[in-house]
Amino acid sequence: MAKQYDVLFRLLLLGDSGVGKTCLLCRFTDNEFHPSHISTIGVDFKMKTLEIDGIKVRIQIWDTAGQERYQTITKQYYRRAQGIFLVYDITSERSFQHIMKWASDVDEYAPEKVQKILVGNKSDEEQKRQVATEQGNKLAQAYGMDFFETSAFTNHNITESFTRLAELVLQANKKDLDLLGGSMNDQFNLAVLEEQEGLCNVSDGTHKSCWC
Repeated sequence: MAKQYDVLFRLLLLGDSGVGKTCLLCRFTDNEFHPSHISTIGVDFKMKTLEIDGIKVRIQIWDTAGQERYQTITKQYYRRAQGIFLVYDITSERSFQHIMKWASDVDEYAPEKVQKILVGNKSDEEQKRQVATEQGNKLAQAYGMDFFETSAFTNHNITESFTRLAELVLQANKKDLDLLGGSMNDQFNLAVLEEQEGLCNVSDGTHKSCWC
């Protein structure tokens, strides 16, 4: 029986409550969008497999609660992440200003080699825009990050942003992969499997409903 993937990465979605992290995740993994907002409680995840440069990459995407009362819980997941999305809402100047706080937390708690991408979500709501695209570009450049404006509603830049972060993580860990001699028969996991940690034992895409 052919193996389902070669490597497993863990990606993390960070940002204020209501910026659309769950909607981004559900659009990417299930191609679903639900306008009703139900805040994530604690941490939840979904999974998807991509093929990058002939390598089957399984990405485990953790969706974190943005509310302050859950941040002690979510910070425990930083150290196990290989890639992080810092997400703000283009219609909320406040959520954009808070990116600096989220980035500071990442610097403090995440691994040194973690890859980051800045995401300005809800690009379809142009008439409500409070954060100019150029502001996002400048902030991303200041932190040395790639930048995408996305819309979970229209599916704009969703696949592109997730694929790009997976590519960055793969590149950052290429030396470790090369040590395997190219065969990767051991299914080298750069993230710790959820079964080993006893976090969850659910199948792909069945863990949560997509209500944003």
